[in-house]
Amino acid sequence: MNLLKSLYPRAQAANRRIVLPEGHDPRVIAAAIKISQTKLATPVVLATPEERSAAETKAGDTLAAHHVEAFDYTKAPLLADLTAAFYEKRKAKGLTAEEAARILRTNRLYFGNMMLARGLVDGLVAGSIASTPDMLRAAFQCVGTAKGIKLASACFVMDLRAPTPAGDGTLIYADSGVNPCPTAEQLVDIAQATAGTCRALLGKQPRLAFLSFSTKGSASHELVDKMRLATELTRQRFKEIGLDAVVDGEMQADAALVPAVGASKNKGGAIQGDANVLIFPDLQAGNISYKLTERLAGAAAYGPILQGVARPVNDLSRGCNADDIVGVTAITICQGL
Repeated sequence: MNLLKSLYPRAQAANRRIVLPEGHDPRVIAAAIKISQTKLATPVVLATPEERSAAETKAGDTLAAHHVEAFDYTKAPLLADLTAAFYEKRKAKGLTAEEAARILRTNRLYFGNMMLARGLVDGLVAGSIASTPDMLRAAFQCVGTAKGIKLASACFVMDLRAPTPAGDGTLIYADSGVNPCPTAEQLVDIAQATAGTCRALLGKQPRLAFLSFSTKGSASHELVDKMRLATELTRQRFKEIGLDAVVDGEMQADAALVPAVGASKNKGGAIQGDANVLIFPDLQAGNISYKLTERLAGAAAYGPILQGVARPVNDLSRGCNADDIVGVTAITICQGL
């Protein structure tokens, strides 16, 4: 399955506005022009005139030539409204009106996230220059987490070179980008958010396997206990909120992905080698696994895709190119559909 090819028509039909805060990056200028040319979305670029001019010179093209919208976030007419809204969100945490004004006037990530929080745009894509901690901080303080979820997370969508033994061409790995050592209770939030990502991007019923080095008690350890508890708590949560998904665990990766092994190791289980979402016990396992799948199995890895945030926000790799930014924009749009 070519994930992006399946997402582009949906994104184009949605006619969304996406803010790209890092308009001082030539890659963002080039990506904004491609997004506009392909009618993938209406890009909104944040940059001062000086920043934009310098980036356009390096990109070899201009936003104006393609009618791409740009805001000087330091002086935009929106600044007063966004500052007031940000102050209202954070004053209970001790933020003063003066601090709110300074942050919105000097920090493009906060300005962009407040545009998203106020419904002026439909999604945000950044991180070609900004760090992941800075991205997460701005998203959490301005947009917040989704209803019923306390913990944001990240997943990778693995576009496989060859399908799994069960026939799936795409798998989702979580959490592979944010939370180093989630508790059983936090894994429930990760599972709920990932199930939503699966529905939004793959259009399939989520089939979640909580992975361990044990399958249904074949080993005994506190790490196994964590995954077993997380599975049960997730089943309860999904039943309470009416989320249509299959949940099973604790289980080994081969039982989750190979039907013949699943039938042997997990007799009577809800998942017998046909999982399409893998929930890892910690960030080490998730990050190592996605890189092994990418490098040794030749899969295309899309991510880290932020999830559990109230509105679509995505973080880019600092080594990204313009095409990567365009692809993440398509993913961001489809997350919000």
